[in-house]
Amino acid sequence: MENKYIITNTIIVYCIRMQSDFRGISTYLRMQNIKNIIFDYGNVIFLLDFQKLRDGWRSLSINDPDQFFSHGVQDPIFDAFDRGLASAAEFRDHIRQKIGNIDLTDVEIDAAWNSLLLGVDEGTHQVLAELNKKYRTFLLSNINPIHYEYIMNYLKNEFGFENNDHLFEKTYYSHLVGIRKPDPAIFEKVLNENNLIAEETLFIDDIAANLEPAKSLGIQTFLMQAPDTIQDFIKREGFISPVERG
Repeated sequence: MENKYIITNTIIVYCIRMQSDFRGISTYLRMQNIKNIIFDYGNVIFLLDFQKLRDGWRSLSINDPDQFFSHGVQDPIFDAFDRGLASAAEFRDHIRQKIGNIDLTDVEIDAAWNSLLLGVDEGTHQVLAELNKKYRTFLLSNINPIHYEYIMNYLKNEFGFENNDHLFEKTYYSHLVGIRKPDPAIFEKVLNENNLIAEETLFIDDIAANLEPAKSLGIQTFLMQAPDTIQDFIKREGFISPVERG
C-alpha cells in the first residue's frame, strides 16, 4: 500500500513537471512567429517604485495615495494629463486644490510626482538595440509632460541619449498622440500606421488591463511582472542569441 502511494506521487510530480515543460515549449514555439514587438515603458523598460510615490504624495499631505493614484484607482486628472488634455500647470493647480495649499511650489509637486521614476537597468538599452535590428519594435507609453521631461533629461544625463528614438522604429507617447491604454484605438493606430499583422505582433506590458484590448485585436501579449525583467524575458524566449547579447 505504501509503495502504491510512492508510485502515485511520483507520477503526479512527473506530470506536473511535464506540464511545466510543455508550457515552456509552447510559449517558445508561439514566439517564433513574432515579427513585431510593442513595448510598454514603465516597469517594462524604465523601472518604477510605487512605494516611493506613496511617500511622495504623503509628503504633500495626500493621505490616501492609493485612492489618488494607483493601477486600480486614479483621480481623473491623471487620465487627462496622460492624454494631453491637461497641461503641467493645470495638473499642478489640481494638486494644490486637492490638498488646499496654494503655496505649494512647482518644484515640490514635481519632486513628489517624479519620485515614482527609478531608471533603466544596465544592459537593457543594449538588448533593445539588438532587438531593433531583428524585429520591428515600437514603444507605447502612457505618459505625461512632467514625466516625459524628467525621463528625457535622465536619458541624456545617464546615457547620452537625446531620446528613445534610436531604439525603436517608432515611439508613441500618450500625451503626444492624445490616446492612452487601454483604449483599443491606440493599438489600432500602431497596427494601421505601420501595416502590422496583429498575429505577428507581441505587446509587453506590466498591467493586465492594458493587455485585454490588444488581445481582442489578435495581438499576442505578455504580462511583465517582477521579479521577471525584460532582459530575462528576451533571453528566455530566444529573441536574440547569446552572441548578440554579448
